[in-house]
Amino acid sequence: MSGEFSAPVTRALIAAGLDLADVRRVVTTALEEDLRYGPDATTDATVPSAARAVAELTPRVAGVVAGVPAALAVFDEVLGPDYEVVSIREDGSRAVAGEPVLVLRGPVRGLLTAERTALNLLCQLSGVATATAAWVSAIEGTGAAVRDSRKTTPGLRLLQKYAVRCGGGVNHRMGLGDAVLIKDNHVVAAGSVTAALAAAREHAPQLHCEVEVDNLDQLNEALAAGADEVLLDNFTPEQCAEAVARRDEMSPKTRLESSGGLTLDRARAYAESGVDFLAVGGLTHSSPALDLGMDLR
Repeated sequence: MSGEFSAPVTRALIAAGLDLADVRRVVTTALEEDLRYGPDATTDATVPSAARAVAELTPRVAGVVAGVPAALAVFDEVLGPDYEVVSIREDGSRAVAGEPVLVLRGPVRGLLTAERTALNLLCQLSGVATATAAWVSAIEGTGAAVRDSRKTTPGLRLLQKYAVRCGGGVNHRMGLGDAVLIKDNHVVAAGSVTAALAAAREHAPQLHCEVEVDNLDQLNEALAAGADEVLLDNFTPEQCAEAVARRDEMSPKTRLESSGGLTLDRARAYAESGVDFLAVGGLTHSSPALDLGMDLR
């Protein structure tokens, strides 16, 4: 393996807004999983060492592309400088069945060694982007945004949240330290919504502060305390509309997020209630992978 990404791949990752160190960690870990027991025995046995070919990574179904630079980073890590990019599709664009999103020319042994790892990332991230795009389309024109959560695959958070952005969604907090999110267990521990908000503001006054509420009485408490944002947990669309009315009267700058029990077929009803965000954990924890394959020619 090459040890570092080439300048073109580095530029592609930076242009996509991806963290270089994070992509390197993911790619290295994934390749080590495949190669921990030794080199690719099947490929080494069946493919002449001098063989070269063109590899096309192609969607079998329509969707939204995400993760092409990450997949390219896998080939870059395995092949080093001994390959060329013939064509590449931009992340966030529509994946058309039968039309390649990445075409490379290089040594067959390296292409096949990198194939599974590159496809694992590309299929998974394109699946997240495709699912996100379906939610975004469902609520188009309402003013609400689709937002992810921390329910990500361990080790893939930054890449999965990148895929959400490729699908037109927006990111919630990346970790536990970049924003405050007071959940029901925190409220129990602190004694009340008001007490939890006061404690959070004293501890981390510089951070955006969101609090989860289970009912309209708790909402009133959060609005009175001036929460930056309120998560409406398992509210109906009608209850969300009432929450919006109370927010507009009591604390107009507070943003509202609907969470829990949301389904794609009811997304628009929630968005039309006037909330600012729909929280969809399923974008990252259960979106099906988009079917892509690699073919040599």
